Amino acid sequence: MFLAHINVSLKPTVNDPQGIAIQQGLRSLGFQTVEKVRAGKRLEVHLQESDRAKAEAQVDEMCQRLLANTVIERYEFELEEINATA
Repeated sequence: MFLAHINVSLKPTVNDPQGIAIQQGLRSLGFQTVEKVRAGKRLEVHLQESDRAKAEAQVDEMCQRLLANTVIERYEFELEEINATA
């Protein structure tokens, strides 16, 4: 069994209004050293798969087809082997 840690973020050339709003909010709270914020999402997906290569292929396909909009977003993931009882 594997646990996939997936990070999805906007590509560097894409405007990030959510990140800008967060930055402005932090600065208004007194965190004047915050220079830039980029927002994204982190997902955890548990897979009932015993083969690492198959699990990687499945997670990659999940990201390509649903979890990331590859036109404007990039993604990366790591697989962690876990106990089936966890």
